[in-house]
Amino acid sequence: MVVCRMTLMVWKKKRSEIEKKTKWWKLEKEECCEKFRQKLRQALGGQVVLPDDWETTAEVIRETGRKVLGVSSGRRKEDKETWWWNEEVQDSIQRKRLAKKKWDMDRTEENRQEYKELQRRVKKEMSKAKQKAYDELYTRLDTREGEKDLYRLARQRDRDGKDVQQVRVIKDRDGRVLTSEESVQRRWKEYFEELMNEENERKKRVEGVNSVEQKVDKIRKDEVRKALKRMKSGKAVGPDDIPVEVWKCLGEAAVEFLTSLFNRVLESERMPEEWRSVLVPIFKNKGDVQSCSNYRGIKLMSHTMKVWERVVEARLRKVVEICEQQYGFMPRKSTTDVIFALRILMEKYRDGQRELHCVFVDLEKAYDRVPREELWYCMRKSGVAEKYVRVVQDMYERSRTVVRCAVGQTEEFNVEVGLHQGSALSPFLFAIVMDQLSEEVRQESPWTMMFANDIVICSESREQVEENLERWRFALERRGMKVSRSKTEYMCVNEREKSGTVRLQDEEVKKVQEFKYLGSTVQSNGECGKEVTKRVQAGWNGWRKVPGVLCDRKISARIKGKVYRTVVRPAMLYGLETVSLRKRQESELEVAELKMLRFPLGVTRLDRIRNEYIRGTAYVGRLGDKVRENRLRWFGHVQRRESEYIGRRMLDMELPGRSSPVKKVMLSNVPPFTSDEAIGKELSRYGQMVSPIKKIPLGCKSPLVKHLVSFRRMVVMVYKEGVDWTSCSSDRGVSERPGQEAAEPAGVVSPAAAVRTAAKGPGAHAAPDLTESEPQAQPAAQKPTGATPAPEKPCTAEPSAAEPRSAQPDQKKPWSTEKGSVGSGAVLEPPALTEAGTEVQVNRMETPDTTPVQGDGGDMDMIDEPVFRVPNKRKKQGKGQGKKQAKKETKVEE
Repeated sequence: MVVCRMTLMVWKKKRSEIEKKTKWWKLEKEECCEKFRQKLRQALGGQVVLPDDWETTAEVIRETGRKVLGVSSGRRKEDKETWWWNEEVQDSIQRKRLAKKKWDMDRTEENRQEYKELQRRVKKEMSKAKQKAYDELYTRLDTREGEKDLYRLARQRDRDGKDVQQVRVIKDRDGRVLTSEESVQRRWKEYFEELMNEENERKKRVEGVNSVEQKVDKIRKDEVRKALKRMKSGKAVGPDDIPVEVWKCLGEAAVEFLTSLFNRVLESERMPEEWRSVLVPIFKNKGDVQSCSNYRGIKLMSHTMKVWERVVEARLRKVVEICEQQYGFMPRKSTTDVIFALRILMEKYRDGQRELHCVFVDLEKAYDRVPREELWYCMRKSGVAEKYVRVVQDMYERSRTVVRCAVGQTEEFNVEVGLHQGSALSPFLFAIVMDQLSEEVRQESPWTMMFANDIVICSESREQVEENLERWRFALERRGMKVSRSKTEYMCVNEREKSGTVRLQDEEVKKVQEFKYLGSTVQSNGECGKEVTKRVQAGWNGWRKVPGVLCDRKISARIKGKVYRTVVRPAMLYGLETVSLRKRQESELEVAELKMLRFPLGVTRLDRIRNEYIRGTAYVGRLGDKVRENRLRWFGHVQRRESEYIGRRMLDMELPGRSSPVKKVMLSNVPPFTSDEAIGKELSRYGQMVSPIKKIPLGCKSPLVKHLVSFRRMVVMVYKEGVDWTSCSSDRGVSERPGQEAAEPAGVVSPAAAVRTAAKGPGAHAAPDLTESEPQAQPAAQKPTGATPAPEKPCTAEPSAAEPRSAQPDQKKPWSTEKGSVGSGAVLEPPALTEAGTEVQVNRMETPDTTPVQGDGGDMDMIDEPVFRVPNKRKKQGKGQGKKQAKKETKVEE
């Protein structure tokens, strides 16, 4: 028998230390900015001008920021919340601690009662302080200044809800788990150093290119101002710890300093050494949390260097002309343009019963595999001055990269291949490379369309598209770019031979019936059911990012609706302006949306709450109406663009061959809008978007209502004034198209003039109505050529007493709704103008009475408290209670 006495030390969890950061976000407040400027002026000896030396200026700015704004503690936030503690709480806690020590030293009943009393007082003080702090927080979230705090709170609660926030152990190449900090840092350095320095096989260039030796102008102050204006605030700082908010805070003094600094860099072709350091934080993707390949890194660079890159980029864009087939990071081009052009092209061939073969090409690690020698060659061949080529070369020389992981930062390593991820200049440099490498193989749009490294190749025959794919592969891979065999896919429209496929060298390209192109799913049969399903999934993914705000009972329904409209709904609406939805698909979207809205409001379908009440309480309009609004807006955008625009060319393209004898699977996206009945039907359905609103008060700035009124005026201009539809603008009336003069038909009053005249009084000319009227005969000498005759009897905004509206003849309107159709019984009326101001009467439907206020750019906005409310609990109504409740609601409305 062995007896021993042991002393065990309780293991104390080591608190992880993080990097201390200067609280630069305080510069958002004007008082902090003013204090920072004063302290910086004192540090410079009372001078307003910053020193010319970058190292001296940067050190003075960092030191002043630490003194004025403060530094974070460098410790992670504990699970226990203490941010709402005030002085009263801290004093009570201190007195309680002293009482506890006193009781521990002298175990008397008096000391015990004193400690218990202070303990109860601390709980009361903490409860009061917490309630007050949260009330102030939710009040601030309801203001424009608190928008950033709202989304910051949502991100923080999303991170806190995850089971694992950081992984401190990873696996090596052989799958063994590494636990020590040194081995983990070594593994991260090894992985990213290999990833960022890997280069594909390529053929060395033998031919040279003549360099453009020319004198370049000095950097001007207006160029620096534009570059600073384009920089976004609130972004993570680089290794130099100087954000762009500092330069925006210093104003004109910063512009003068940066202009002088950039001119010295341009002249010497050498930037400060501090800008060459790059920090790479890692972010988790899908898959095993201990595998390095499931993480991605983003390079954090100096904000001042990014300003310098934007100045250089603006000058390069004036010199280099990128081909029209490139839509990525180009002005007046977006993903919607490419998606729309591809859908219309596929629809044209489907309607003409002709085959269309499409190959979607993807490049492996496109940004990370660009050879630096090819970049310099392509810049010189594009006509870039040699001075700018050497400036860009200096940005990539001796660049040092550090990886930041959960256990600290790794050692530095050099990167010799590829473009900088996160750089402001990299997207345009990549566009230059792709423009030069594809010069001999690309075809005109829409047969070749590129969005950065996403390429789509189209052709009418399988042999031709296979030949074009092989030419693209040869042109790219001989210069160091590699086509991905696993992600390149092939799709055929109206395929006749089901067994046909396309080969890339000796491998068959994967054949698919649907493909997710730029975030939008296109199907070979023209259906959009898969796209609707993807939109619903994207909406739920966005919803799961903000449950901490949407499901907080203390946050008002208006704020929840705002978060929903800005986070969830854009994901559901992406790309839907380019498709035609059936009622079933539209209903699928609305069902998913209502399910997302019921969670924050705390109701279920068993509560038997009408959908209108759910939307009204959350301050959200119908999703189907928003889809129609986006389609009408996109249609007007396409029609107002120049004739060379890809969307206009696709709409005007005609293919030889017969049309489908059977009913089309999907109606055309936009062409049906050009017919009178189709425009009227869409306008009638669009008018239902404001059906819950009975009156729009004077001064209403809701974008939805203004868009509706301007759209009605645009239709009036088309039907009553003979204005060409393609020259109309829903915002500005008649717009002059290139090569086309917008002429006002003589003898016809424009809608804007009619509105101004009608607002003066009863005797003035009223706004034209949307109803049809008999043409009035005019003398031949006064009748203008090509003008539509004016109405015989213009319809006023409100029917006169002698002729009530019900007594007027019921005329057949192409834009009115029939009984039983969508919007049954609702006829759109013209804007009703009174002496007090503009008051618009919309559909008179039996709907709850609400009043709109100034919108935030989203959907239908209303006053702070709508008339209807979702009840918290279901209550059984006794006999006669329903009538009493109806009387009360009537009194409230009156």
